[in-house]
This record gives sequence, C-alpha cells and structure tokens, in this order.
Amino acid sequence: MDLVITSLEAWDGVWRRNQHLVAGLLRRDADLRVLFVEPATDPLHAALGAGQPRLGRGLRQSPPVDGIRPEALWLLEPTKWLPRRVDRRVDERWARLVLRTTRSMGMTEPLLWVNDPTGSLLVEATPWPSLYDVTDDWTLAERAAAETDRVVAQEHVLLARCEEVVVCSPALAASKGADREVTLVPNGVDTAAYRVVRDRPTDLPAGRCAVYVGTLHGDRLDLDLCAATARALAGSGHLVLVGPDALVPEQRGRLEAAGVVLLGARPSTDVPAYVLHADVLVVPHVVTPFTDSLDPIKLYEYQASGRPVVSTPVAGFRDVDDPLVTVAGQETFTAAVVGLLSTGEGPTAAADPERAAGADWSRRVDQLVDVLGRLRDRDRRA
Repeated sequence: MDLVITSLEAWDGVWRRNQHLVAGLLRRDADLRVLFVEPATDPLHAALGAGQPRLGRGLRQSPPVDGIRPEALWLLEPTKWLPRRVDRRVDERWARLVLRTTRSMGMTEPLLWVNDPTGSLLVEATPWPSLYDVTDDWTLAERAAAETDRVVAQEHVLLARCEEVVVCSPALAASKGADREVTLVPNGVDTAAYRVVRDRPTDLPAGRCAVYVGTLHGDRLDLDLCAATARALAGSGHLVLVGPDALVPEQRGRLEAAGVVLLGARPSTDVPAYVLHADVLVVPHVVTPFTDSLDPIKLYEYQASGRPVVSTPVAGFRDVDDPLVTVAGQETFTAAVVGLLSTGEGPTAAADPERAAGADWSRRVDQLVDVLGRLRDRDRRA
C-alpha cells in the first residue's frame, strides 16, 4: 500500500503526532510505502525576517528510523519562491510537484492523508481515497483575513469530499463533526521513553526549575504570564521553555528580559530528561477558541513523568482528573508555581508511565489502522 501525507510539520528530530503515527504504521506493515510531504521552505520570508534562507531539499529518503526499511519512507520538501499575494498559483505549483513526485515513484493509486489543508488541491485533482486529519483548528487562529479565507475554503472541500475525517480533540469532534461523521484519535506519548532513568540535562539551569515543553508560539503561550512567573521566581528558581522557537523577535526579547530561559528545540529522544528533572511542569497557555481545539501532547508526557503540573484552564488539562495537575487562572497561576517550587520535594527522575499507558502511541496507531482499513475497503468497493 502507498500513502501520501501532506504534513503541517517537517520530519525532523522533534517528533510530533504525524511522525509517531507514521512510524508506527510502517513498523506494522512491511508492504507500506509513505511519501511524507513537508512544509515548503520560504527563502524570501526567511531573508526578510533575518532568518537563514535555504531551498527545499526536494525528494529524499528519510534519515534512519529504528524498525523501518530505508526505502519505505520518503520525504519531499518543496520550495515556496514567492508569497501568495504575489504568486496566485503558488498552491497549484505545490500540488503539481506532489503529483509529479508520486508518478516518479510509481505511486499510481495511493491513499491520501491530509494534515496541511493545502492538500485539498490533491483531493480535487485526484481520485485518491482521502483522510483529513485535523490537529489544530487554523480557521480560529488570529491570521490575516486572506489567510483565514484560504484555510476556510480548503477545509470546506476537505470536510465535504474526504471519505474519512480524524480529529484529535473532543472540541474538534464537536465542531468538525457537526455535519458529518468523524473519528476521534487523540494524541499520545511514548511511555517506554519514560521507563528509562535519565541524567539531568547539562543545559538545565542549576537550582529549581519550572519547565514547559512544547513549541513556543504566540498563538499558544501567554507571554505576559510567562514573564510574570519568571520575575516571581527570580532568586529562587527559573522558568525554562524547551521547544522549537516560533516567536517573533519582540516576543522573544520580552521573555528574555524577564529572565525566562529559552533552550530551543531538543530531539524528542532527549525531551523525557527535561520533563523528569523538572521540579514543576507548567502550561502557561492563553485560553482561546484556537487553544480549546487542541489536544496537547504535553498532557500525556507530563502525566507519564509523575511530576506536579500547573496549567491555565486549557483543553485537556482542565478536563483531566489528576491530583498532580493544578489548574489555575491568570490571577493564581504564578502563585501556584511559586508555591509548588518552594514546597515540593524535588524531582526523583523516576517516572510513572503507567499513568499514561492508555495514551501510548501504539494505541493511537491501532485506531488509525482501523480508519485506513475503512478507507481502503471503500476504494475496493468503488
């Protein structure tokens, strides 16, 4: 079986939902072959934003992954040459590149898994049986009107024409399932990674640490709350943010000026060490319709660690029945973190992964196998 995935995330050292699920599928099915379409590079945008411009790497085999045949997983990283406001056909060029690549690989009748809504162009252009996997409701994110209109139009096509729709959260199940059937496949955790005793990371600041693990993004992080918490901890501990940095320079500067320690992205294999050696784990997220659509992977990672958690009342954390999770609003969040940091017994580096055993990625792969099986059966009947 061949599978084409249009992903919102690159295949890199920071494993998220797509990588865990794809790796699980490939380990189970020796005949499966996957083309994983990564987000396009944007060299012009990078240059204007003082980033490091580079071209997309095109088609290539994936780096080695345990238990996966090298020829089973291929990555495609396109290049976006111009912004959409200049090149009105940028998405069409992207779709043609994907189609040319599938033909060059001999993928004549693949299944299509759409995570990046731009994949709606492939749904319209091909007869491929298709699955829409909704992991974030980008129709609710604060974006320019043209961008929001584009995403809304693409999602309209996907919800109307995809044979299967998968969502990761109850909120998405309610919103996307209002007019059609959807399947809830939540996020998960690699519980085996939390059964290993790990040394304290050398870049974790000395002393007591409140640690956040996840992508640093203005759509999610409450920057004012992070800054206030870091200032309140000054002299007694540190607020440490670990994860890919998607902040703009002004946002990053505000956090650093308040004393927040930004460690940047770390390979997923190293993340359990940061989680296990936190004195307190934190979720200083804004509460918005967009964040309410999420199913935070960190919920399951934090639970597997057995460490105390303080979270704003965001989806996932506000709903869980867990004595180690303290849900606090903006007014009480900082005090809750300071209180736990000053009275806690400190990390033991001994996890309790059984607390999250029901959310192991292997169970999520089981669910996705069923969905893909239905998709394949529909194709055969057609």
